[in-house]
Amino acid sequence: MTSIGGAEMVDWNLAVATATRLVRPGPEVSRDEARAVVTELRRHAKSSEEHVRGFTRMADEADGEAAGENDTPVLVVDRPGWVRANVAGFRHILAPLLDKMQERRGSSPGAAVFGAVGGKVTGVELGMLLSFMASRVLGQYETFAPATRELPAGAKSGGRLLLVAPNIVHVERELDVDPHDFRLWVCLHEETHRTQFSAVPWLRDHLEGEIQSFLTETEVDPMTFLERIREAAQSLAGGRPEGEEGEGDGGRSLVEYVQTPAQREILGRLTAVMSLLEGHADFVMDGVGPAVVPSVGEIREKFQQRRARGASRLDQALRRLLGLDAKLRQYRDGERFVRAVVEETGMEGFNRVWTSPNTLPTKAEIAKPADWIARVHNKGE
Repeated sequence: MTSIGGAEMVDWNLAVATATRLVRPGPEVSRDEARAVVTELRRHAKSSEEHVRGFTRMADEADGEAAGENDTPVLVVDRPGWVRANVAGFRHILAPLLDKMQERRGSSPGAAVFGAVGGKVTGVELGMLLSFMASRVLGQYETFAPATRELPAGAKSGGRLLLVAPNIVHVERELDVDPHDFRLWVCLHEETHRTQFSAVPWLRDHLEGEIQSFLTETEVDPMTFLERIREAAQSLAGGRPEGEEGEGDGGRSLVEYVQTPAQREILGRLTAVMSLLEGHADFVMDGVGPAVVPSVGEIREKFQQRRARGASRLDQALRRLLGLDAKLRQYRDGERFVRAVVEETGMEGFNRVWTSPNTLPTKAEIAKPADWIARVHNKGE
């Protein structure tokens, strides 16, 4: 357990309790309706696996066998369930960074006080952010989920697919679309992520390695870290006129406040990978959709309009702070990259992207797919 002066640096239990207390309730459904939604989502997740693998032609050959069955579980959860799962993931991925903070501050004056108070403050802050996110996420492939008894015997990784039932029901009602089609459409996107990590054995370790490298470069003094968070919050409180963009503090995300030059380099690589993964999922979802989701055109149009409408000023501020605006750009830029490469080289040509870390696109190549094609396929001018 990572602690200072006998207290955890992050009170994880308090984070869960805070998020669970603050998260908004989901849409009203009867017990029978809830059971039906859960059953349908599980069924769609299973059928999506076959659709996605057939369209992408990705196979898990780690054991010399075609990928007929995925060894990672599918969990249909409510909002508190999503919070608990993500806290477990954060605890796993942040452990090395928190260990470094403990070593730095463990013997310094005031360390015990910081450990007792700072851990609870951080737990509350994390809980508040998770409560905001918990009502917005439709589904998630939890890449860094710690191994649990939920994993089947012989499973190759700790990943698992989460489908957040109340959020899916909320959005399908808000958009006024066919609920059965919408649930399958969501599952197609999330199943693509599960396929990416199960069919590409090195991807999880590569991504975790990049994240750990990023965290290793973090300024590990806890007080400095908290001061950066405070500065970020103050910049949002001071505000920049809505819609105004620039390089000033008002347009920066929380991640950007804790970057060193080395971290910027790593973040560039991580941004490229995440753009690829998210764009690929959107491309597959739209590619498979017309054949299996009758109302896919209506769903896509309404969903894009929902993204474009934006939200309240507070919602926009939180999105900027958490870097969610960048995530939306990743969907768009990544999908453009995948579409351009597939059109030029075919699906088999695109799938060379999964060969090794060296064949992943750079951030610059995401913007210029022809450069990736030239490098990986040796197609010069």
